[in-house]
Amino acid sequence: MSLREQKKLETRRTISHVATRLFIDRGFDQVTIADVAQAARVAKMTVTNHFSRKEDLVFDIRTDFVDWPTNLVRAAPSSPAVVAVRDGFLTALGERSAMLGFAELPFIRMIRQSETLSSALTEMHLERERVLVAALLDRKPEPEMLSRTAGAHLTSVLRLLFEDVWDWTWADVPPEELVSRVRKSAGLAFAQLEPAIGTL
Repeated sequence: MSLREQKKLETRRTISHVATRLFIDRGFDQVTIADVAQAARVAKMTVTNHFSRKEDLVFDIRTDFVDWPTNLVRAAPSSPAVVAVRDGFLTALGERSAMLGFAELPFIRMIRQSETLSSALTEMHLERERVLVAALLDRKPEPEMLSRTAGAHLTSVLRLLFEDVWDWTWADVPPEELVSRVRKSAGLAFAQLEPAIGTL
């Protein structure tokens, strides 16, 4: 990565971080792009050049989030998709990764209290499914429905586990217990999927 690209990435991260703090403190709907620009000490156009939508300021990891299960599948071409996603999930669980929904309670509260942000998160989960289905179709183009249902099932499990992480964080479940609960739920969910999806 060139120095210029590094600087652009640092600027983007700074803007996202500053914006998220403002949204948490004041509420998403109460903060304008101009407020973000002023707090981040950049021009308003700089903010809009990096983020086409206001909600993108919060979901700066959108691309990573959407592509995550697909990257797991592509990184393990000889493994069944369900095994690749399960193993990747358990590794990420040990890291308490944001890909699984791990976040501080104020961040979760901010999103749940905003219809715009909640809708954007739903879009991200749906996009996750579309991208994964496309990758599974590359593996097995026919019958198409097999890859479509496999992708839908896998991403549905990821979404349900994501919601569990948020619900238990909201309920102030201790971190170690939360991880233990998620690991148990994931084991049950993926065990159900393996016979259904098979070796795809």
